[in-house]
Amino acid sequence: HQSAKMMKKAVPVFVPQCSQTRNMATLKDIATRLKSVKNIQKITKSMKMVSAAKFAKAERELKPARVYGAGANAFYEQLDAPVDESKPNHLIVAISSDKGLCGGVHSAVCKSIRSEMADKSAEANVKMVAVGDKARGILSRLFKDNFLLSCKDIGRLPPTFADASLVAQEILDSGFEYDQGTLFFNRFKTVVSYDVTQLPLLSLNSVSEAENLALYDSVDQDVITSYNEFALASLVYFGMKEGAASEQSARMTAMDGASKNAGEMIDKLTLTYNRTRQAVITRELIEIISGASALE
Repeated sequence: HQSAKMMKKAVPVFVPQCSQTRNMATLKDIATRLKSVKNIQKITKSMKMVSAAKFAKAERELKPARVYGAGANAFYEQLDAPVDESKPNHLIVAISSDKGLCGGVHSAVCKSIRSEMADKSAEANVKMVAVGDKARGILSRLFKDNFLLSCKDIGRLPPTFADASLVAQEILDSGFEYDQGTLFFNRFKTVVSYDVTQLPLLSLNSVSEAENLALYDSVDQDVITSYNEFALASLVYFGMKEGAASEQSARMTAMDGASKNAGEMIDKLTLTYNRTRQAVITRELIEIISGASALE
């Protein structure tokens, strides 16, 4: 009877120890999570600062780059070349980059191309050129058979006219004779907004057959060929510059949002950590008191 009484008294000493161990483990988990969220917040804040510096540079370089796009587009508009929808060969050029963590910048371009492809007839022979790894990744899953070529290492450094010329040359050397072409890119509006824009890419035949070509003096076939190649490079360069500014502004906004969310998580985890720690201390005090009263 006495041993049974001793066991009865001894039980409360062992039960809280199990819960204490469980709480200590939970406390350790919360501390680890808190540390990792703080580290993530440091990274997102750093990325926001880097993007802000890159965006300032991209915005500065955008104004002179717009001249290239405006000039080439004005020439195409002035020509008013008729687009024959019955001709099947269509080229689509998607401008993106290799880097992510910038909201829906790349997916917006791909979404626009997807809706364009849905409107195409079954006879259409559409070929795609992806400038940047992100567009290639999304579009190659959806339109694997339509791919002509893709370009990598875009977005690591600010785009230059030499990069755009290289892309234009690859398109011309691919051997695909397109009847009509469309350039898809993000046009920068403000720090928090951008628009997916489409610009026409005219083939050499379309330019040569345009009635308004007679408005220009001393234009022979060599000049038309050279200028059309230059116009293609100019529009690609314009698209790359607009896309770079849109991407940096979107990344800046995304990282700012991520830093705020991380801050909220840190506040919640700190509160949970303090409450759990307080509960552990309270339980330890109860155990000490229970143990002392059990020994009496």
